[in-house]
Amino acid sequence: MAKVGIRDVSKAAGVSVTTVSHALSDAHQSRVSPETRQHVREVAARLGYAPNRLASGLRNQRSYLLGLVSDEIASTPFAGEMILGAQDAAYERGWLLMLVDSGRNRALEEKQVNTLLQHQVDGIVFARMYHQQADVPAGTTGVPVVLLDAFDADGRFSSVVPDEVAAARTAVKELIDAGHRRIGFINNRDGIPAALGRLQGYRKTLAEAGIEYDDDLVTHEVPEVGGGRAGAQKLLGLAQRPTALFCFHDRQAFGAYEVAASKGLTIPDDLSVVSIDNFEIIADGLWPGLTSVALPHYDMGRWAVSRLLDEIENPDAEPAQIRFECPIVRRGSVARPR
Repeated sequence: MAKVGIRDVSKAAGVSVTTVSHALSDAHQSRVSPETRQHVREVAARLGYAPNRLASGLRNQRSYLLGLVSDEIASTPFAGEMILGAQDAAYERGWLLMLVDSGRNRALEEKQVNTLLQHQVDGIVFARMYHQQADVPAGTTGVPVVLLDAFDADGRFSSVVPDEVAAARTAVKELIDAGHRRIGFINNRDGIPAALGRLQGYRKTLAEAGIEYDDDLVTHEVPEVGGGRAGAQKLLGLAQRPTALFCFHDRQAFGAYEVAASKGLTIPDDLSVVSIDNFEIIADGLWPGLTSVALPHYDMGRWAVSRLLDEIENPDAEPAQIRFECPIVRRGSVARPR
């Protein structure tokens, strides 16, 4: 079958070759009307026409390739939506995303960056598994960089992270609105931005509701099922136990459910539980379903690549630091206290 060319699209659409070129170009599409652009793109799609990116790249000195360097996202189930959002944003604007994963090996990451640069990528997204400060390898000088679920100390690069304080406020307010006044918090034991931000949000929301902060109601554990068990054992073992638990992560909430059951407590009648992450395998799999504040992985991934492409088009753009809202997903784990 003969390859469809731009002249074939021009003839079928009844417009000039130049109009077809502008309609299919991200940079020059404003030179044609929206109606013409839509018509040309529909004809091109029907004919199976694909623009010659190699020729375009030679003219524009671009490869139309982007790199996404992650520490361990590609090898875990928790942030696949982040990659999907990044891929969708790249695809919709006609770019290809090349993904590499370092497994938190700094030396390997630097080699991967060098390999991407040898492939002439036009920009790189550095993605992190959890919200943290990132050090960008010096070798990236000369290409735009955006940080995903991370930030740099100097604010030199555009970045996007979840709003940890607001996420905690949403979770704790859900419990306060249900009538709870004694709310335990199983936090992460590591002093990462997420743990610090969520503790800040927890304390602020209690204060706004006129509830005095009680250090005995906060425990710091590993963000795993075992950490949730350990935290719930401590908090539910208090002489005056909390009527609700706020967990740093859904995996901790899983452990808290187990401990509650072992103590003969029914969720949500005897104990309400709210968490952060909305990892659906856990949140939907628990019974009753776990009310959880969702981390906006897809939206953050999409924003990071969109921002990177904008900075490729406009190299003089000032860095933007964005915090994404985290919506709550209500299930069956919250009720009024007895």
